[in-house]
Amino acid sequence: MATLIVSPGVSAHRAFTKISRQREERRFAPFLITLLTFFALAVHGYHPYAEDGGPYITGIKHILNPSLYPHEIEFVAGHPRFSFFATAIAALVKASHLSLEQVLLTVQFFSYWTMLFAAWHLAAACYQSRRARTGAVSLLAVWLTLPVAGTSILLMDPYVTARSISTPCALLAIAGIAAFFRQHQRSGSYSWPSLALCCTALLIATAAHPLMAAYAFGTVLILACQLSESRRVRRWGTCGLILLALVIAALIQRSGPPEPQTYLQAEMSRSYWFLENWAWYERIGLAAPLVILGIAAFKRRGLSDGTYGSREKRALARMSILCVLTAVAVLLFFGRSDAASHRVAWLQPLRILQIAYVLMTLGLGAELGQRFLKRSWLRWSTVFAVLAGIMITAERQTFGDTAHFELPGCAPRNSWEQAFLWIKENTPQEALFALDADYIVKSTEDAQNFRALSERSSLPDYTKDGGDAANNLRLAYAWVSAQAPQTRLSMKSDAERIAELRPMGVSWVVLESSARTSFRCDYANAAVKVCRLPPRSTVIEAEAKMASVLPRP
Repeated sequence: MATLIVSPGVSAHRAFTKISRQREERRFAPFLITLLTFFALAVHGYHPYAEDGGPYITGIKHILNPSLYPHEIEFVAGHPRFSFFATAIAALVKASHLSLEQVLLTVQFFSYWTMLFAAWHLAAACYQSRRARTGAVSLLAVWLTLPVAGTSILLMDPYVTARSISTPCALLAIAGIAAFFRQHQRSGSYSWPSLALCCTALLIATAAHPLMAAYAFGTVLILACQLSESRRVRRWGTCGLILLALVIAALIQRSGPPEPQTYLQAEMSRSYWFLENWAWYERIGLAAPLVILGIAAFKRRGLSDGTYGSREKRALARMSILCVLTAVAVLLFFGRSDAASHRVAWLQPLRILQIAYVLMTLGLGAELGQRFLKRSWLRWSTVFAVLAGIMITAERQTFGDTAHFELPGCAPRNSWEQAFLWIKENTPQEALFALDADYIVKSTEDAQNFRALSERSSLPDYTKDGGDAANNLRLAYAWVSAQAPQTRLSMKSDAERIAELRPMGVSWVVLESSARTSFRCDYANAAVKVCRLPPRSTVIEAEAKMASVLPRP
């Protein structure tokens, strides 16, 4: 029987080649991630004052200048009450001596970079080839603003929020726990720095967004069970965690406080809390990643990328499926709209679907890179140019009247933003404004936040302030009380506006440009006009004078 003898020189050469490849990969990854970060910003744009970014900026501005927003302060200070995010950003502004806008843009860049950095390490744990890893991270960069089914969140926002910190940290925690177990499988020893990374990332995520951090912690625990070498831990540990989640949900449901009618009205305005209210296409968005990940979860070894990373791929896929199915079960049992308490629905357990979407995207990108794109630069450039074009088109449909990239110091193109900035420069700081309750969803408004841009107080709106009211029982009455006077505000008569708004302390109104009014309007553009609310006596005198000159019937 022949014996194969390998010379020490050959072994040393192989070891040297392996080290060289590892060093090259370490240099390549930061370069690719930085390039893709700029690419992602160019594709998805940047809208710091839009959607959820506006309320966060309002809270930061109030911390930097407590004299702002003297009215309805609970809707300003209450938004960041569960998080250190606003306080940390305000401290960063003070320490850096940069403007808030410059700090936010910097945070946006590094949040994207960290997200893609964590994604690369997850892809590296599952795929050996550079093409697969590059395809995974590149597809995620193109799909960063992909909506997550009916959860009312995106993978990453084109503005800075607490999720801009918690989401990358969640991926880092998952990558850390995967590396912790992978090291043990290879060498028999655990990678304690990887565990430290996981714990640190979870702590930072908790400081930024406790709810999303709790779901990230749940995914880490399930993944740890799935990566365990013990079949008993994989089976019974996972079952125990799922049962624990259901028990916790049952206890939360049982201990929920009585819900007054006003609070119930605020809760019901958040239809996306309840799975039965999701549209058919949103339910497809829930099922599709489960099907795609299910293929990876139950695929045999040796397919796709050899045996490299097959254990990690299956564990990540099964973790995602189990977490999402558990969230669905929690909502179906305890989070229905007809339940006695809506504490469980308030926790929005299906936001854990965000992690599943990220892992699905990485898997699809990896398969695309290694199976179809391969080494053809023409294919790579064509496919990602088409995908980028689709995402840019979607962004332009969402923010069609706003600049694609809103840089600090640049004058806004949006007419609503122009009006809000005029208000900031030309109205008293103690003024209280009223706008149409649904102003933020007007076709040309592009979800720009009034308080964040104008730095003035306003009555609670339906969309964003409704979310705060649904999260805080103490705000519900103030929110409900402000809806009727502001509903169809631009369609009402001046007398109705004064009768309804004057008792609430309103001194200014923002009306659509088509609104009929005799108020003194100090500013107007193609979309809106900014008008002073006169005393009721002035309107009565004007109406009496008008009646005296009209011919009698």
